[in-house]
Amino acid sequence: MGAPPLYTASVPVFLHYLDRLEGMVGKTAGREHLLQARLAPDMFTAGQQVATAAGFALRIAFPLAGRAIPAAADHGLDRIGLGRRIVAARQELRALDPAEFAGAEGRIIAHRAGFAELEQPGGDFLHLFGMPNFLFHAAMAFAVLRKEGAAVGKADFDGLHDYPEGFRF
Repeated sequence: MGAPPLYTASVPVFLHYLDRLEGMVGKTAGREHLLQARLAPDMFTAGQQVATAAGFALRIAFPLAGRAIPAAADHGLDRIGLGRRIVAARQELRALDPAEFAGAEGRIIAHRAGFAELEQPGGDFLHLFGMPNFLFHAAMAFAVLRKEGAAVGKADFDGLHDYPEGFRF
């Protein structure tokens, strides 16, 4: 029998997009000021968006596995620190046993969404809260970097598209 559905819908997806974020952060070498840019004055910087996405991957996967969320080390928000944060998040995710996700759909997960206190069954927690928030922060990091002139495009974001040189969409 395969891995539990909420494992396959979370951990592999988080790992894939953490790899994509690492690649985008890597494209700021020599232009690390891009990580300090933001779309609007009241929004996170690109670096904070990356860090928040990495944090969401753990904040979602660990409760689904019935485990406490590991404390995140502060590696900084520069290119090197974000790379370390992403590596650490991937290591934590890979250490999860898919079997721990068995029955996660029925597990009630108490958490915060901003200032809201929520309790959601595992499926809703992943699909209505966790994955949208993870992808929101990943997409915002992409948008800031793209707006600031980083050589990133849709293929960098999802790792699936392929375009001729010069097309980034």
